[in-house]
Amino acid sequence: MPAMPMDAASPDARPTSTSPTRFAYLGPEGTFAEAALSRAVGDSAPRSPRPTVAAALAAVRAGEVDAALVPFENSIEGSVPATMDGLADGAPLLITREVFLEPTFVLAGRPGTTLADVRSVASHPHALAQTARWLAAHLPTLSPQSETSTAGSAEAVAAGRYDAAVCAPIAARRYGLVPIAEDIADHRGAVTRFVLVAPPGPLPEPTGNDKTSLVAVVADRTGALLDVLREFAARGISLTRIESRPTRERRWVYSFSLDCEGHVAEARVGETLAALHRVCDDVRFLGSYPRADERENRPVSDDATDAAFTDADEWLSKVRAGAL
Repeated sequence: MPAMPMDAASPDARPTSTSPTRFAYLGPEGTFAEAALSRAVGDSAPRSPRPTVAAALAAVRAGEVDAALVPFENSIEGSVPATMDGLADGAPLLITREVFLEPTFVLAGRPGTTLADVRSVASHPHALAQTARWLAAHLPTLSPQSETSTAGSAEAVAAGRYDAAVCAPIAARRYGLVPIAEDIADHRGAVTRFVLVAPPGPLPEPTGNDKTSLVAVVADRTGALLDVLREFAARGISLTRIESRPTRERRWVYSFSLDCEGHVAEARVGETLAALHRVCDDVRFLGSYPRADERENRPVSDDATDAAFTDADEWLSKVRAGAL
């Protein structure tokens, strides 16, 4: 796979190949996903929108693009099920980078539309949830309609299907709409996390401030989740996210989508994944990559460092060899 271009200002920028890397993103044009992709790789790389998360991931698996940028979770509304399920099922894909974006919402309509003219409004479910109080206060008689993306709702308004859309300012401009009201989010500082996904290949090098993602499938038995959590706790690894999802093939068998601090190249993280492979029905590694925020990994206890693991391995080798 060609090397993926990074921001020139990014500390983990890498050389690009002679032919530009091709990207897909959750479209249509003007979505927050497109804005996040621009933040990750700049504006010059070839890109194409896809109508759904599943379509964007399918484009990577089919080789139509080299990577896809899709939403993963929101700090207010939680994870995006389509992305979680799309990474857990199908041919393996790896997260190579995460991007945080603080979305700014406007209520946009066709030129000349006022708030009193709005009889219908649409947006992506996460956007509607993040602006629910504002909509209830200013448009109390309306039932907002769900669309597959914020930009798709703006496009639908431009086509006359709705009077207004909750969308990004870039989407309003892209589809010839004008803001009826600006900055309508209920919670200031909400962040959406996007991930850049590519086919399996060489992992980003450890930076000392990394995150590892995986999916663990466990059977319906007492203590199954405890067995998973114990492997992380025993090695001093902090989980930053854990969520359960039903598997589609077997009833009452669940998968756990997890993020933890650290890189699989580190002994303690690698040992944990190996232990999970032993105690779980299945483990899917989703990648180790630099964290988008600047927080340092939490301090590791003295008995859970890579050096402690090396010392323990050397001690065990001496025991087995009768050298103690």
